[in-house]
Amino acid sequence: MKPEESIRLGADIGGTFTDVALECRGRLFSTKVLTNYAAPEQAILDGIAIVTHEAGISAGDLDIVIHGTTLATNALIERRGARTAFVTTEGFRDVIEMRTESRFEQYDLDLRLPTPLVPREDRFTVRGRIGASGEELLSLDETALEALGDRIAAGGYGAVAIGFLHSYLNSEHERRAREILARKIDAPISISSEVSPQMREFERFNTVCANAYVRPQMADYLARFQVRLAEMGARCPVFMIHSGGGLISVETAAEFPVRLVESGPAGGAIFAADIARRFGLDKVVSYDMGGTTAKICLIEDFAPKAARTFEVARTYRFSKGSGMPISIPVIEMIEIGAGGGSIAWVDAMGRIQTGPESAASEPGPACYQRGGERPAITDADLVLGKLDPDNFAGGAIRLSVERAASAITRDVGGQLGLSPLPAAFGICEVVDENMANAARVHAVENGKNISDNLMIAFGGAAPLHAARLCEKLGIDHCLVPPGAGVGSAIGFLKAPFGYEALASRVIRLSTFDSATVNELLRDLKASAEGFVRAGTDGMIVRDVTAFMRYVGQGWEIPVALPDRDFTDEDAGLFRDSFRKGYARFFGRAIDGLADLEIEVVTWSVKAEDERPEGARHEVTLGAGTVSPKAFREVFDAASGTLLSSAILERTTLSSGDRVVGPAVIVERETSTVVTSPFDAVMQSDGSLLLLRKGVAA
Repeated sequence: MKPEESIRLGADIGGTFTDVALECRGRLFSTKVLTNYAAPEQAILDGIAIVTHEAGISAGDLDIVIHGTTLATNALIERRGARTAFVTTEGFRDVIEMRTESRFEQYDLDLRLPTPLVPREDRFTVRGRIGASGEELLSLDETALEALGDRIAAGGYGAVAIGFLHSYLNSEHERRAREILARKIDAPISISSEVSPQMREFERFNTVCANAYVRPQMADYLARFQVRLAEMGARCPVFMIHSGGGLISVETAAEFPVRLVESGPAGGAIFAADIARRFGLDKVVSYDMGGTTAKICLIEDFAPKAARTFEVARTYRFSKGSGMPISIPVIEMIEIGAGGGSIAWVDAMGRIQTGPESAASEPGPACYQRGGERPAITDADLVLGKLDPDNFAGGAIRLSVERAASAITRDVGGQLGLSPLPAAFGICEVVDENMANAARVHAVENGKNISDNLMIAFGGAAPLHAARLCEKLGIDHCLVPPGAGVGSAIGFLKAPFGYEALASRVIRLSTFDSATVNELLRDLKASAEGFVRAGTDGMIVRDVTAFMRYVGQGWEIPVALPDRDFTDEDAGLFRDSFRKGYARFFGRAIDGLADLEIEVVTWSVKAEDERPEGARHEVTLGAGTVSPKAFREVFDAASGTLLSSAILERTTLSSGDRVVGPAVIVERETSTVVTSPFDAVMQSDGSLLLLRKGVAA
């Protein structure tokens, strides 16, 4: 069965809402359900029941379920994983605590490094040494490992991580250690040469510890989810979306759950990339704001920016090095604690702050009337008139303006001498400015000008804030796609079966050996395709990348390579491709030093199945202005006052209809606020184009 003919369901567990999207017979059905923290799978099952009922089918009719979740991320951030034992090379016990010894905040005399996942008393060492070239320098002390296995078994550990020096080149010691410990310990064992076979010990050790830390919890959850799905009548396969944006089997996800850390946001980036491709937009910034966090991702030439490492739970805003490094392929984005449920508060200096703490789904913002008493961004949006209290989430949740205003007055306005309306405006301005700053930083770090991009906004809260964010960033155009409120879940349905295999092997171009390179790439291709074949028998395409640098540099740049066997003469191809890539990143290559050596550090092969191309669309500027019948007072930041704003149902608009701002365009899962500097034009695919007044498309 072709993908476009199958009945496919995407389910995304977020910090506040669980989104479910069903693609059935050419139609899309979707819903948002409050996330159930006690039993996360229950929210998915409730959502499935809603969308299958609307589509007139049963759970047994589903052909595939694609799932993404923040559970692994939340377990790492909140330190709710298993008690983990870390076994490493003698002399390297404290690598994950010493980190790289860099100061991410240069002048902070009270700088505190993030606490390692595994405390020192749970880290154990063993004699044995692999050299930097992969040779065995000292044999593994198997007798000591036997004794260590007894000690760990008696300690009641829930998981074990093994990370030895240079195991990315030679994994023999790690595999042997796992074999010995497995005879003694009834707990999952993760080894770094499988989880993250890349150089740089701190990042690799931390990644294998993170994988072990969340593995029991995720394995239990995934098994429980499959059982309950089957009890509901579904007999279809379940796949997970990983942080790099591809699909993997549940079995692979249970063994390598660290690959799921950014799975939900990855779906959103895929969703935005698909919209960009359909409209032929080569410079896009995606803005995904949900209930707990907000994410920004740059998309160029219809593909999200990718990276080999990222950080979870940064303790200093936007500061690289202040978080927990995870060394896996990932869609690169910047994420801050600025969702609809993020708590607003006043700091010691009398400044309004938002997040990172979130009201989440339990108890939720004060206006939800579910026990929450502290003001959240959703409360501020409600007081400002952006939300209809009687039509939130399609009327499923009744909002209380009185409780929202009371919470804002007590925790924010009362401390600053402000009434609820200006206090609510202050809250929204802070969160919008924080997001704008994050977008600017992300663009600058990638050498881009953020105002050159078109914004694609999705997530339950993003359309409420997108126009104001565009005002701050100097962006003139913003698309709000159909189904924006459940964008990540829809993105899951667009994701390919894909996997990226990486391996670090330093090879200098002056001693380029094509036989060694071809053997390494063949192994990576077999590994990547093996994961993909588990989910599809369709045509597979591969991307081969070498991460290269000048010898002596600390970091590498990605260089795309042709997918073929290489000869010794191809050293020139590698050199020319690197120099062109270096010039693209930094303005020019380093010239004038004939003896300046170039080397490849890490090799990557990404395999994925081919996805069908969607319909293409042209941007429509609108032929006629819609005459609204309903109005509501909504606070407009540009004018600094309440303005009578048109209220329209999105389903009543046709292609080419133009809505003059200020206005609010309402749908079940979100609302799009059109501020006074913008108009909105309905596109042929159902997207809303927010267009700055006086600016051409």
